[in-house]
Amino acid sequence: MPRTRPTLPIVRPRAKASRPRAGADAGTSTQRIVESITAAIVERRLMPGTKLAEQKIADIFQVSRTLVRQALNQLSRDKLVTLEPARGARVAEPGIAEARQVFEVRRLLETAMIRQAAGALSAAQLAELRRHLRDEQAAVQRTDVPGRTRLLADFHVVIARMLGNEVLAELLADLVTRSSLIALMYQSSHSAEHSFAEHVAIVEALAARDARRAVELMDAHLHNVEHNLRLAPRTPDLSDALRPYAP
Repeated sequence: MPRTRPTLPIVRPRAKASRPRAGADAGTSTQRIVESITAAIVERRLMPGTKLAEQKIADIFQVSRTLVRQALNQLSRDKLVTLEPARGARVAEPGIAEARQVFEVRRLLETAMIRQAAGALSAAQLAELRRHLRDEQAAVQRTDVPGRTRLLADFHVVIARMLGNEVLAELLADLVTRSSLIALMYQSSHSAEHSFAEHVAIVEALAARDARRAVELMDAHLHNVEHNLRLAPRTPDLSDALRPYAP
């Protein structure tokens, strides 16, 4: 049976969760931990390198450490967590090469996806996308950093689900979450307002059934997001580094 992958919507810990009774409840509890940690990464609440102490997580969710370990193993397979002997579990710290590969795969998948969407989305689905844009705009305007981060990321997965392709939606959910983790490490001055404006332009191209324009806009959008990350290796210059302190 294929492994259930984490989804982007926020999953909040229940106030007084009861301990799992059997296998089905144990699976639900494990998945709840997976989804909560994933959401915390997407919303920039958990930073790369953060230690994920098994006992602390078990106390938060009122479950056994065995279930926490299962969740951390799944997150490790999703490349969101690293497991190291003696050091335990930590939020992953993706390298520059991995970051570039993630965005390369996203461009391949999402340009094909948006080309299909230009001819496939119904008027009702376009209206739903515009409602999503209104939510993005509201979060941006009120400086809701976790909310806008989640909504801007989820925009891409929403389109995939509208096409009825759950395999694509699951792949994109994983890639978008990894992109969020990459942004935490390499983010620069790229603004949420700019991403929102690009999303608006993409939806307008979809509404016009202009597949070529939609593909161009999506490709440019993903290039812009990647460009605004600090992925270029830096070679420190000794004179530049020490000049401010020179007599």
